[in-house]
Amino acid sequence: MKTVENHLRGIGMPAQTGLAEGDITADASLVTALLAHCPVHAKTPLVDCPELAADLGIKSLHIKDERNRMQVGSFKALGAAFSIAKAAHKKIGDAIADPAVAKTALNGTVFVTSSAGNHGVSVAAGANVFGAKAVIYLSVHVPSGFADRLRAMGAQVEIAGDDYEASMAAAMQAAVDNGWTLLSDSTWVEDTTGRDIMEGYLALCEEMIDQYGDAPSHMFLQAGVGGLASAAAVAARKAWGDGPHITVVEPTAAPALQASIEQEKPALTVGPPSNMGRLDCKEPSHLALKALARDADAFLTLDDDYVATEIARLAPFDLATSPSGGAGFAATVAMASELGPDARVLLVLSEGPSDD
Repeated sequence: MKTVENHLRGIGMPAQTGLAEGDITADASLVTALLAHCPVHAKTPLVDCPELAADLGIKSLHIKDERNRMQVGSFKALGAAFSIAKAAHKKIGDAIADPAVAKTALNGTVFVTSSAGNHGVSVAAGANVFGAKAVIYLSVHVPSGFADRLRAMGAQVEIAGDDYEASMAAAMQAAVDNGWTLLSDSTWVEDTTGRDIMEGYLALCEEMIDQYGDAPSHMFLQAGVGGLASAAAVAARKAWGDGPHITVVEPTAAPALQASIEQEKPALTVGPPSNMGRLDCKEPSHLALKALARDADAFLTLDDDYVATEIARLAPFDLATSPSGGAGFAATVAMASELGPDARVLLVLSEGPSDD
C-alpha cells in the first residue's frame, strides 16, 4: 500500500502541463433529462451498513450499489447511455421520447471503443437502443466470456493488443480509418469526446448526494482512467465543499493517477495485469486528472491479494462484488484505524462479482 497526499489540492495541475482543454461540468441536468427517456433507467440504492461500520470501528458506512444499474450491472451504463442519447437527441430532438422513432435515430452510425469491462457492454446496449452498431476492441487479457457477452448483444468484437492502452490505440485508428465515432471513456489532448462519458456518471453522483444528505467525512473512490472518481469528486465539492476527505484508489500495478500527481504531469505507468481489471489502466484520462488534481485529497494504491481478501467481507451482507468494484471498500478497511470512531464513509460499489 502506498499513499500520496495531494500537494495540488485546490490548485490543480500546472498550467504548462499540456493537458486536454476544458473541464468536467458539475451540472447533471442534461444527463438526467436524457436518461429519463431510457426505459431501464432507474435510481440505484444507497445502502446503510451499520454492522460493517461497527466491525471497522467507524461511525457509519454507506455504499452506493451500482450492481444493477440499467440491467448492465455497472455504473458504466450511465456514460455510454448518455453519450449515445445525446447524439440521438442532436439528430431527432424531442422525438427521442418516442421509442418507435428513437430505435432508428442512429441507423448507419458506428460507435467504436476499447473496453476492459463494462464500458463495452454499455456501448453495445446504447447502440442497440438507437439503431447504431458497436465495435468493441479488447486486449488479449480480457476473458473470452466477456467477448461472447458482447457478441450476444450484437456488437462486433476485435482482439488487439496486450493491454487496455494498446486496444484503445487500435480502436482510435479504426475510427480514423473507417469514419466511425470513437466513444472512449478517457480523454487526451487529441481527443476529449470522453467528456460525455464522464459527465454521464453525474447521474449517479446526483442520486448519491441526494440520498446521503449531509456531507460524509470520507470518500474512497476507485479509479482506472479516473472517470467515475473525477465525476464524483466534482459533484461532491459542488454539494459539500471541502467537507469530505476524498481518496482515489488504484491497483499497485496501475498507479497512473497517483504517479501523475507526483510528477505533476500525465504519467504512463507499467506493471503486470491486475485482478482489478476494470481499474488496470496505465495512463490517466486528462480531464479526469485535471479534476482530481484540484479536488482529491489523497491517492492510494492497493495490492491485488489484499483487495481480493477484504472484499469477501461484503458477501454476507448481500454486497458481493469484484476486486474492481470493491477497491474503495478495501481501502476503507486499510485505513480504518486512522479514520477514527467518528468517521462517516461513503463509497461506490461499482459492479457485481465477475462472472467471466
